[in-house]
Amino acid sequence: MIALLIGCGTAQAEDSYPTYARVDYVLGCMLSNGQGPDVVRKCSCSIDEIAAHFPYDSYVAVETARGMQEAPGERAALMRDVGWIKDLLNEFRQAQVAADLKCF
Repeated sequence: MIALLIGCGTAQAEDSYPTYARVDYVLGCMLSNGQGPDVVRKCSCSIDEIAAHFPYDSYVAVETARGMQEAPGERAALMRDVGWIKDLLNEFRQAQVAADLKCF
């Protein structure tokens, strides 16, 4: 029993994506792909694959950049033309496509 608990703690420490980030991703994925247990499994698989290959800090930067780019006005337009943001978004899209190919 103790070994089982120690193993769980180790796995949790290695997982850098917090639960709320995974849930948020799965809910967004389900909005795009439908609902039901099968879709939950596919969307959960997708975020697991992304988390395995894309660091959480980069994921946060992607979400922040998306939010900034979607805002109205001049400041949002400035964010759309920043090279490193474009590169980061492209890298995330590639991770997402690879995850979706595996999971869907």
